[in-house]
Amino acid sequence: LAFALSILPPAQSEIMKVVNLKQAILQAWKERWSDYQWAINMKKFFPKGATWDILNLADALLEQAMIGPSPNPLILSYLKYAISSQMMSYSSVLTAISKFDDFSRDLCVQALLDIMDMFCDRLSCHGKAEECIGLCRALLSALHWLLRCTAASAERLREGLEAGTPAAGEKQLAMCLQRLEKTLSSTKNRALLHIAKLEEHSLLKLGEILANLSNPQLRSQAEQCGTLIRSIPMMLSVHVEQMNKTGFPTVHAVILLEGTMNLTGQTQSLVEQLTMVKRMQHIPTPLFVLEIWKACFVGLIESPEGTEELKWTAFTFLKIPQVLVKLKYSHGDKDFTEDVNCAFEFLLKLTPLLDKADQRCNCDCTNFLLQECGKQGLLSEASVNSLMAKRKADREHAPQQKSGENANIQPNIQLILRAEPTVTNILKTMDADHSKSPEGLLGVLGHMLSEKSLVLLLAAAAATEKLKSFARKFINLNEFTTYGSEESTKPASVWALLFDISFLTLCHVAQTYGSEVILSESRTGADVPFFETWMQTCMPEEGKILNPDHLCFRPDSTKVESLVALLNNSSEMKLVQMKWHEACLSISAAILEILNAWENGVLVCSLAVCAVAWLVAHVRMLGLDEREKSLQMIRQLAGPLFSENTLQFYNERVVIMNSILERLCADVLQQTATQIKFPSTGVDTMPYWNLLPPKRPIKEVLTDIFAKVLEKGWVDSRSIHIFHTLLHMGGVYWFCNNLIKELLKETRKERALRAVELLYSILCLDMQQVTLVLLGHILPGLLTDSSKWHSLMDPPGPALAKLAVWCALSSYSSHKGQASTRQKKRHREDIEDYISLFPLDDVQPSKLMRLLSSNEDDANILSSPNRSMSSSLSASQLHTVNMRDPLNRVLANLFLLISSILGSRTAGPHTQFVQWFMEECVDCLEQGGRGSVLQFMPFTTVSELVKVSAMSSPKVVLAITDLSLPRGRQVAAKAIAAL
Repeated sequence: LAFALSILPPAQSEIMKVVNLKQAILQAWKERWSDYQWAINMKKFFPKGATWDILNLADALLEQAMIGPSPNPLILSYLKYAISSQMMSYSSVLTAISKFDDFSRDLCVQALLDIMDMFCDRLSCHGKAEECIGLCRALLSALHWLLRCTAASAERLREGLEAGTPAAGEKQLAMCLQRLEKTLSSTKNRALLHIAKLEEHSLLKLGEILANLSNPQLRSQAEQCGTLIRSIPMMLSVHVEQMNKTGFPTVHAVILLEGTMNLTGQTQSLVEQLTMVKRMQHIPTPLFVLEIWKACFVGLIESPEGTEELKWTAFTFLKIPQVLVKLKYSHGDKDFTEDVNCAFEFLLKLTPLLDKADQRCNCDCTNFLLQECGKQGLLSEASVNSLMAKRKADREHAPQQKSGENANIQPNIQLILRAEPTVTNILKTMDADHSKSPEGLLGVLGHMLSEKSLVLLLAAAAATEKLKSFARKFINLNEFTTYGSEESTKPASVWALLFDISFLTLCHVAQTYGSEVILSESRTGADVPFFETWMQTCMPEEGKILNPDHLCFRPDSTKVESLVALLNNSSEMKLVQMKWHEACLSISAAILEILNAWENGVLVCSLAVCAVAWLVAHVRMLGLDEREKSLQMIRQLAGPLFSENTLQFYNERVVIMNSILERLCADVLQQTATQIKFPSTGVDTMPYWNLLPPKRPIKEVLTDIFAKVLEKGWVDSRSIHIFHTLLHMGGVYWFCNNLIKELLKETRKERALRAVELLYSILCLDMQQVTLVLLGHILPGLLTDSSKWHSLMDPPGPALAKLAVWCALSSYSSHKGQASTRQKKRHREDIEDYISLFPLDDVQPSKLMRLLSSNEDDANILSSPNRSMSSSLSASQLHTVNMRDPLNRVLANLFLLISSILGSRTAGPHTQFVQWFMEECVDCLEQGGRGSVLQFMPFTTVSELVKVSAMSSPKVVLAITDLSLPRGRQVAAKAIAAL
């Protein structure tokens, strides 16, 4: 037979193989061979080289066994022997079973179910990746077959019940459900089905049929099977939430950071950041919302009076309800309203916190908050009323809320809530044609400057993402007064005042909320408005050094002479002929004349601001003993004018002007230890200024403040500002490296975990740059230097791994968006050129690879070009991720390092650290697909990881591979099938 097969052409040979396979089975049956005799003879008949799967042995055996109404027991014994002796693969048997569709033949169906029972809970495959994918597909086909069989059995049971003969159908249905449950109870099987992308429509049909089962045991079993099937697509997103924990310092600190330093930030960015923290730390929704409210009330209580207090009020009562609305929609959680209600129930138990907030705000804060949540659809009307009644009852036992002095003062919360629609009205007013009704616009803007109206309006605009639009309209107005007013018949004083008010308002916005709010993104050259040009070139800011001899301070001499001449003329003549933007640019050169003119009555506050801006730049260039005259001039310019010729709203403009001058001079006055009293009515002094203790090394300050924060267990607003100042002074690497050193000193697990939660929120001050430093410099340094491996022991090791993963996930999820205002304010120091640090080609080995190759036993392996980024295939390369992006390069090289450590012959704390790092990745991620940091991991790392006992689980393999790619599915299937 073997000789006959060998001399036939290939196509005919295949046909003959199938025919002769059937003949061989029939011969075995006729001669009643035992199972082991059959196996021996089959191997004699057929040549080596052709596998039994290629010959479709399983199909042939089942086809012959299932010819009659009942199965052929002898041929079934051959099939069982072939399965037990691994003559054929599990996938070929499952595929053959799934082809049987005559469910009316009970005995045949039961025989097939018995065969499945032999191996359905211990499937494996040690062949090629394609064979492992074949097993996934075969299991999916078998599951569909089981579902069809179950549905048919349930239908027969229903018909039997109607006919009075239920026994047969019930027995077969019980067998089907038992095999279903056994197959689906295996995590490994569910993982293989996950790879095969199980469709849910099969389940729907089953659910309809099984819904009416009368047998409670069968119905319960069917429901359990349905639950297991539904769980397959979601098997990676099920996490155990931390129900035993009540405080979450990371959420608290993120809210304090945003409320204190980033009121103008986009609501969506905050939502994404909070969602990331919630997911990484597995925080239950009610406790998550509670922590947000707690942080808001703490921020309100500890905020300095004045602008900061109003900003916190706007953040709490305008911005956070909008954040929760977006969280509600992003979660797709039907019970979110109930979770918010539950959070408020918890909040009402924190009576001392609420009483303190009520005292500070001079009102029932909870009442206002509940009303806002009700308006936004976060609470039902019944819940709002119920919660209000509970808080009202609690307040009756609270300390006296109002004193005689503040009983008639309107609470800031009311003022902020009223300011929000006023902002919209002002924006609409400013859309009108300025040339037609400047007097009406002047009236609106003049009243806007009174008392604390401007601060209120700006806080409300910032919290509702309208501040950029607000600033843009004021820039347009300011620009119109410099050019568009020349042909107007309106009084020159009106245009002078509109220029002055818009200029002062824009200065105030830039100083309070950052110059990024003012700057337009696309304009260049001649299109840039006057105020933007002046602010960028002439306005002192934190960390910005200006050159007093710069061309911006040296205008045309004829314009300077004109300015001096006009200042010496009558008031009305001066206003008619003055081009205010030219005056602002000329004033630095005419400073002495301006000083004289100011003493005799200058009417426009913008000139004083421009003059002081130049003086500040000038004073920086002088020696200490040369500064007195210039500082004296600043004092003179800060003084109010006592004259009958002052224009409208003069007092209000002076208040804003002095606030601006104080901020302009703050750096210079601190350096020279000089004090200048700026008259200010109604405007607070600069909060959080000059917080660092004098004559102390900044490293000592950093370690002390972190120790205090760690001991306390949460970060307060003052500490956030100190950390921000230290980050600005020391730079990203210094800041991050020293904080990591403090973390690695922790020897208690609880404190190390608390340190990570607090450190993550502190590093949010500049998460993008910190992540580059942490993953690109600090971690590789620790992992490649054996003298530092001891610092990676438990508990600081897993704590650092957790922090690194949190930073990586946060940065990668947001790095395509824009940096926040607080991050843009600080000038970037070039920590290193990431493209030269991590080159793309194989010609020049990267710095990281040179570090790796210094390990003695792995030098040849790790320094070979085959280990470089471009030749270690990963999902990110198949997704064509931009590898010129610094963060992408750093992540790719970190995972290359991880792969090298796992494949190394040297084990130690660094190997354990890699395991902790990967475990945290799995714990935090939904799926290792596109958009995940794990896409940068080489495919070869998967087979190395499953060798580590703690990582050898189907869930881990699914989490770390990209199942959206054919290559990813093959890698995952091969790893899981071999477990």
